[in-house]
Amino acid sequence: MGIYGNLSNIKKEQMEHLKALQNSVYPKRDIVSQELALQLASLTESIGREIAVYLDRYGRIRDVMVGDQDTVPLLKAHLRRNFARLAGLRCIHTHPSGNSTLSEIDLSSLQEYKLDAIVAIGAGSEKNLKISVAFLQPGDDYKYTVKLIEPMGLKELENFCFWDILQEIDKKSKNSSLFVEKTKEEKTLLIGFKGAKEKLITGEESLEELRALAETAGADVKQQIMIKLIKPDPSFYLGRGKAKDFSLYIQQEAIDLIIFDDELSPRQQNNLEDLLGCRVIDRTALILQIFANRAKTKEGQLQVELAQLNYLLPRMRGRGIELSRLGGGIGTRGPGETKLETDKRYIRKRISELQNKIEEIKKQRQIIRQKRSQNQIPVVALIGYTNAGKSTILNTLTNANALAEDKLFATLDPTTRKLKLNQEDILLTDTVGFIHKLPHQLVAAFRATLEEIKYADLLLHVVDAANSACLSHIETVNQVLKELDCLAKPTIMVFNKWDLIKDAVEMNCILKQEHPAIPVSAVKNFNLIKLMSLIGNNLPQRVKLVELMLPFNKNFLINLLYEEGKVIKTEYREEGIFCSVYLTDRFINQVQEYLL
Repeated sequence: MGIYGNLSNIKKEQMEHLKALQNSVYPKRDIVSQELALQLASLTESIGREIAVYLDRYGRIRDVMVGDQDTVPLLKAHLRRNFARLAGLRCIHTHPSGNSTLSEIDLSSLQEYKLDAIVAIGAGSEKNLKISVAFLQPGDDYKYTVKLIEPMGLKELENFCFWDILQEIDKKSKNSSLFVEKTKEEKTLLIGFKGAKEKLITGEESLEELRALAETAGADVKQQIMIKLIKPDPSFYLGRGKAKDFSLYIQQEAIDLIIFDDELSPRQQNNLEDLLGCRVIDRTALILQIFANRAKTKEGQLQVELAQLNYLLPRMRGRGIELSRLGGGIGTRGPGETKLETDKRYIRKRISELQNKIEEIKKQRQIIRQKRSQNQIPVVALIGYTNAGKSTILNTLTNANALAEDKLFATLDPTTRKLKLNQEDILLTDTVGFIHKLPHQLVAAFRATLEEIKYADLLLHVVDAANSACLSHIETVNQVLKELDCLAKPTIMVFNKWDLIKDAVEMNCILKQEHPAIPVSAVKNFNLIKLMSLIGNNLPQRVKLVELMLPFNKNFLINLLYEEGKVIKTEYREEGIFCSVYLTDRFINQVQEYLL
């Protein structure tokens, strides 16, 4: 239970009357009692704003909403959607204008949320008070239809037997399995910004990327809107006036979710949800949700949970001291510890546990890397923007079965496979994809995984050559590499999806600017043999401990051994000069005939 909506400038006495409504119980058989109708009309006249209450089938008021002169936001917390039966709540609201006629928005809300009924009270004197009612009833085509009742006065209201009507509706809908509907995806509104601070990508490109992210997460994108935003408002981000402009559209189109193409502060997010009456999230929360859906390994799940909890902690809010708890021991007298404080304390404890577990993972990875180093196995890491084709390249080169889909963040957990290159084994690792405005919580949580990049011998920076924003994608990846202190690491630019490019001249110019670089198509198997050759040529030369037996007439080679490698031991024996020395592969080939 609670009081929500526009509570600004409401006097203390008026707030007390609103609070009194919360604890009230009215006759359940009446669609709205005369007492409640008069109370709401009086409060509306006093405050000058629309007021709505949600009455359950026991006659109890569940929540109170305060709107403005023309509208009141819907509270969706308790409303069920797409179920065969009605919601079990009726919405009773006032019209300060005195006109009780139900609007199109009222009727669409009745249908969308399957309310028991929606009631509009035209505020005015007791004598002239008019009340309009609408409810749903099963039709012949097995769908609910709206039944409108002519406006009634208080006396006519006494003879309106809504309870009997409600029982009959429930009976019909329960007996027909055809009323069961398939649950729909959340209807989503995307909001992007032309005046974005980031220069790597335009506002339009960023909004299109947000749409792809939303669809990846399973949202039904109803509409996307671009807004020119010069300076974000600290309370409502858009500004209170612009946010209110959206409220009518949101109610009329039954929008479940709004996603902002930027990071919102906890204050902005909470204020927008209260004003708009629906869930509001930002780009960061959306990416975190996709990562949570994609994480399959225990390691990935731990890292995602840590990122989500760090994001959630400052956004938690309570509902007052009614949920307070008294703790035991000295110094715990008073109102007690609120449920919110208990939850926050639990989350902080969980964050600490996750950090310790991830630290253990980091140590385990370090041990694995040490073994690789001892075995002299080169490591090549595939990096790049999400959906650039890294997993497809891994599958084609190594016959791996890593998931490869045309979706953002199709694969999340790193995959490592062995690749034969010039009669030598190397390890090819597919890492998590990067994205514009990658949440810093993820970078921090996935640092143990991303360190695989740091310790790789060579990076393959995979670029989607067919994407018009490929240059900004390259810059985004470079920014993350800079954060990981890996920007100077040996890198090959791999321009994938070359078979899909539209402007070959422009892409060839970009290709020439990068070195070393190669165009490929993992799907068409184009240039992959050349790519493997390029990998071999650019892998840093590794040293190996070898033993040589040099003829006495080749003693001049000893000086070269000291110059090119690290000599451990030399012995003059009967058969020649014995040398134990660390050499690179390139120089070993030059002295191949003297190897023992």
